[in-house]
Amino acid sequence: MQQQIERAEFVDLGGGRRGYLAIPAGAGPFPGVLVYQEAYGVNEYVQSEVRRLAEQGYAAIAPDLFGGTTFSYDDFAAVKPVLESLRDDAMLADVRAATAFLDAHPKVRHERYGTVGFCMGGRLAVLTAIALGPKIAAAASFYGGNVAPDEQRFFVPLLDRLDETQGELLLICGADDESIAPREQARIVERLSAAKKKYTLSVYPGAGHAFASRDRPSYRPAQAEAAWTETLALFARTLT
Repeated sequence: MQQQIERAEFVDLGGGRRGYLAIPAGAGPFPGVLVYQEAYGVNEYVQSEVRRLAEQGYAAIAPDLFGGTTFSYDDFAAVKPVLESLRDDAMLADVRAATAFLDAHPKVRHERYGTVGFCMGGRLAVLTAIALGPKIAAAASFYGGNVAPDEQRFFVPLLDRLDETQGELLLICGADDESIAPREQARIVERLSAAKKKYTLSVYPGAGHAFASRDRPSYRPAQAEAAWTETLALFARTLT
């Protein structure tokens, strides 16, 4: 049963940073989830996923890594230089600002959080599980690239750091996603299994990259909702 949302709006995270926050109605406290954008900014799609989580009883926040800028899905040429300029330390500074906001909010449980991200945000979800350690109980990565690629694209690969994760991981891929090849999936599985980590790799047939993004031609509703069912089950067993 969906919950009512008390507020859904951009909030000031301090230091010139902002994030999109959605809080369920009611007394709380609610478990918290960090949500990470695709390469096109905290647009209406990303905001809708933040609200989805609030409707499921989570206090969710998406740090705005682009400082208010969004891009059209058909204008990757404009996005590319922004991606080339991004660095992990800067993105993690936004993550920590959003985490601090949740830490200070009276309607949020503060002991541990979940995280979910899409594309570049999927990688950031994994990086957050590495960087924030026990603070992150669960991380869901929707087609997060550059975790273990054949060749580096934009961001530093994370394969050699996967054994630093402490929370449970859910790695979601489309079977037709040529940007995350089966051999990349295999490297991730091998590393996590060798490190004795708790994880799930879910590969969805008939789905390519960005299959959960409902405003793009790549959207596959059945696979997207199935992946969200997995994600919500992950958060239910780790955060509530």
